[in-house]
Amino acid sequence: MAEKDVCGSVDDFLKQCEHSGDAAYGALRSVLERLEDPTTRSRARIFLSDVQKRFRTTDECDQCFQKYHFRIEDIVLDQFEGIEIDSFTLRLFTAISLAINIYIYIVFEFLYTYGLILRVLSFICLVARKIEYEERCESLYMNIEGYEGRKKLTSMVIPSIFLPEDWSFTFFEGLNRNSDSIFKDRTVAELGCGNGWISIAIAEKWLPAKVYGLDINPRAVKVSWINLYLNALDENGELIYDEEKKTLLDRVEFHESDLLSYCRDHEIQLERIVGCIPQILNPNPDAMSKMITENASEEFLHSLSNYCALQGFVEDQFGLGLIARAVEEGIQWNKNLLNLFVQATDTDITALVEIEKNSPHRFEFFMGLSGDQPLCARTAWAYGKAGGNISHALSVYSCQLRQPTKVKIIFDFLKNGFQEISSSLDLSFEDDSVADEKIPFLAHLAHTLKENMYFPYEPPAGNKRFRNLIAGFLKTYHHIPLTADNVVIFPSRTVAIENALRLFSPRLAIVDEHLTRHLPRPWLTSLAIEGTGTGDSSEDTLTVIEAPRQSDLMIELIKKLKPQVVVTGIAHFESVTSSAFVQLLHATQEIGSRLFIDISDHFELSSLPTSSGVLKYLAGTRLPSHVAIICGLVKNKVYPDLKVSFVITEEESLFNALSKTVELLEGNTALISQHYYGCIFHELTAFQLMDRHPLAQRNCENNKSVDTIGFSSSALSVLNNAELSIEEAENGSLIHMDVDESFLPTPSSVKAAVFESFARQNMAESETDVTSIIKQFIKRNYGFPIDSNAELIYTYNSKALFNKLVLCCFNEGGTLCFPAGSNGNLVSAARFLKAKVEIVPTDVNVGFKLTANRLSGVLETVKKPWLYISGPTINPTGSLYSNSEIGEILSTCAKFGARVIIDTSFSGLEFDHDGWGGWDLESCLSKLTSSCKPSFCVSLFGGLSLKMLNSALRFGFLILNQPTLVDTFYSYPGLSRPHGTARHAIKKLLGLREQKATDISDATIEHSTVLKSRSKILKEALEKNGWDMLESFAGVSVVAKPSAYLNKTINIDVSGKGVTEIKLDDSNIRNAILKTTGLCINSSSWTGIPGYCRFNIALEESEFKKALDCIVKFKQIVLK
Repeated sequence: MAEKDVCGSVDDFLKQCEHSGDAAYGALRSVLERLEDPTTRSRARIFLSDVQKRFRTTDECDQCFQKYHFRIEDIVLDQFEGIEIDSFTLRLFTAISLAINIYIYIVFEFLYTYGLILRVLSFICLVARKIEYEERCESLYMNIEGYEGRKKLTSMVIPSIFLPEDWSFTFFEGLNRNSDSIFKDRTVAELGCGNGWISIAIAEKWLPAKVYGLDINPRAVKVSWINLYLNALDENGELIYDEEKKTLLDRVEFHESDLLSYCRDHEIQLERIVGCIPQILNPNPDAMSKMITENASEEFLHSLSNYCALQGFVEDQFGLGLIARAVEEGIQWNKNLLNLFVQATDTDITALVEIEKNSPHRFEFFMGLSGDQPLCARTAWAYGKAGGNISHALSVYSCQLRQPTKVKIIFDFLKNGFQEISSSLDLSFEDDSVADEKIPFLAHLAHTLKENMYFPYEPPAGNKRFRNLIAGFLKTYHHIPLTADNVVIFPSRTVAIENALRLFSPRLAIVDEHLTRHLPRPWLTSLAIEGTGTGDSSEDTLTVIEAPRQSDLMIELIKKLKPQVVVTGIAHFESVTSSAFVQLLHATQEIGSRLFIDISDHFELSSLPTSSGVLKYLAGTRLPSHVAIICGLVKNKVYPDLKVSFVITEEESLFNALSKTVELLEGNTALISQHYYGCIFHELTAFQLMDRHPLAQRNCENNKSVDTIGFSSSALSVLNNAELSIEEAENGSLIHMDVDESFLPTPSSVKAAVFESFARQNMAESETDVTSIIKQFIKRNYGFPIDSNAELIYTYNSKALFNKLVLCCFNEGGTLCFPAGSNGNLVSAARFLKAKVEIVPTDVNVGFKLTANRLSGVLETVKKPWLYISGPTINPTGSLYSNSEIGEILSTCAKFGARVIIDTSFSGLEFDHDGWGGWDLESCLSKLTSSCKPSFCVSLFGGLSLKMLNSALRFGFLILNQPTLVDTFYSYPGLSRPHGTARHAIKKLLGLREQKATDISDATIEHSTVLKSRSKILKEALEKNGWDMLESFAGVSVVAKPSAYLNKTINIDVSGKGVTEIKLDDSNIRNAILKTTGLCINSSSWTGIPGYCRFNIALEESEFKKALDCIVKFKQIVLK
């Protein structure tokens, strides 16, 4: 009678259920209310036991489902166990059937609770694993010994939810193939839990901390709770405790949820996600448009299983777009087993017949369960119609998602405004090592592009983080205690070698024959060898002798020829020990020669690198002052032609000098390339545990060898006097208004192009060929004539192109003329390269622009003149040359036969150009063909970083029109060519500019507007604080005269030797402002205009405001 008081009699219950499915659900809800009440729970559980006793056999359970609209029976669990398998590979199970139902079972090595993967989880039955470091490093094998707990579960279902079928039991079998630790003490969620039996089985077998069974069907959730109570209590209504003294009620909860929305809304941190959700032939995307309630019809609630939203990826009528996306997210698949299942007789496969009719694809069916020869859908349809039994294959796969955390970062970036490039993402890799390298970089690049509005200033020596990573790698793997201040970054090994030789300008250098291919041709053909032992290193002649790499032969040449610089690698057979290296050290030290050792061939980017003799030596001995190490990084797995090089030195003066040569001759090394290799070093150093006994840091000491060759006189003069950028102290915070870069926000289209260029694989050559579009760009923007004989040359940075032109000028004995008010770095670079330099006076009344009269006065006094001119925008003044003004200048040059170099690097951001009209150089030059001397020619070079509104994506171009100049130019090889990724990005962005794409056009207008406003704001601030600023019309910089400060005195610590009183002038005011405010500007020494300093206005907004504060602060200090 007690059970009747609680739930009524069993007969009354069944009578109520008999009316309809809704009535049965109502009766079960009443039972659930008693189960939820602790005072009636036990009696309600006994009542359900009595109900189950009425239906003991399978046939009786079938009759119960048909008559009473529910089914209650036991599920035997031990049939799924006892299988031995490699647990490292069996991470993810997927079963795909392309007949009546397409089911996907996946065990993901991935915890991705939120974000884009949620759409994937809609239809992929997924078990997510968050792998600890130790698990990744072990080879695990498991043997499921058998289920030690209960052998069965009691399960109830109703018509409005999916019944457990063969595929769900197969899924649970897949779960059993994992080790016991997969769910132990974990927080787990099951997607599409249905009647909850898998969630309950997981809790019973693996003792997780908590299992959340989630389903979008509210009735499924109610029935799951009933099943939980059915299994948490025994037939007598007593709680069942596990070995940890907990019950299933402690471990399991069920909630109504669309995928993981419940966990997301309640901030539940999941560690494992499982799911067994069917994929069906005819999905119903409209199912979700209706309100989901537990009072909805049984048909509607059952149809929720047919819900299939479009994935925005690869769509088809089966809703398999998410499967394609899952594969594209980097899943590595392995097929494990294949089983046959009987095809349901009520399934219409005519859709598959139609697909076969209209495409070459053929589906596979089988005749019965024993058939081994596949049938196409059409044959299977006919056989089934005739009464035959057909079956379909169920394929089980194992797969592993590569680096899930990093993949999540990539997709977070893509969904944050970059969906249009998601189709370009290709994460399928045949080689695991390629995936291990590329995915971390894509994640790093995505994070960098997402989090940064612009790319910050980087010192010429290279990105500080990158240099630290290189030093960290050498310390971690090779036990060499270096710091970032021992490492200088170069665009390539060739550039590093050439720059080093130019720094010392030896009369004679011996270079390993493997390293001379890209050195200047004049060096390799010179015969000026005699007198090299005592010659002045300031002489112009530099002779390079090629030598074999074998150490004994190299040493013999060193002793006989006594070179001042030696550059060599170590032969492979000599690289294991340090003996050959030590002999080279001694041989060069004895004659006072500089030694640069190339270790590129023996430097491995690996977690198990083979140590070379050179690195073994450095681990125990300080690098001598006359020796430096060169290493080219080319051994990456993805881009074998992506070049970066670094030089190691423990001599502070050499480090500083090499850093300055990078700034003068190259600008800097491509930032994205540094980021790429930085990711590799980061992954390798993160893989290693920290040494419990860290090596002591060593300070750089100047222990120079006796009579070792020093820097050339021209290099010393420039390095001591040129105004180069200032590297910040360790925790410093300088404001850089002294660099030729823009720090304004990078447009999203630029970020998209940069990311897409690295995300794609196997790009066609046509996609990276920029020749035609750059020529089109030059023609459209400057009207420069480009015929079939024009030579287009490009590199990472326009500065490198300019310096090759300087060498051409030097080669023919020319004089390079600069207008007063030119880019100070270019003037210094020309002097560094020993070119004859002449300054052409300019006048403030015309904005320090070059005039024909001033130019004529200089050209008539020099032989073989070359003229550098910045335009249309003049750097640094921000003035503009009109078409008529440049025409007059070119006419004057034609008269004297001068070669003209036009620098367009700082053009493209004209913000106050009313009446300007742009350039038409073709029209100007066409008027000069009859009056010019044969030597007259015009070369045009520039960079695309400002045009592309991005300081990270650098690209320099040069157009040469005279064949003899082309030949001379190519005699100076060694340019670092832009990698294919950079060319692809540039081509896409130039295409967008040609199409006048909204994002690029709007960004250009916005940047120009900002610069115009900045110019006015800075002008007001400067004039209020004692400066006179020249009006600016374009570009990223302005010039101003410190009128109120000249001849004033100030007390500052100039060189760390104590406070000194100095009298301010236009050259030392830069250092005074730096020391007192932290603001970096350029003085008149850089601008070449007496009395005028340069300010970069293209700063990030907060930095610009700080700069204004510094200007006020300096006035308060000096003009008290």
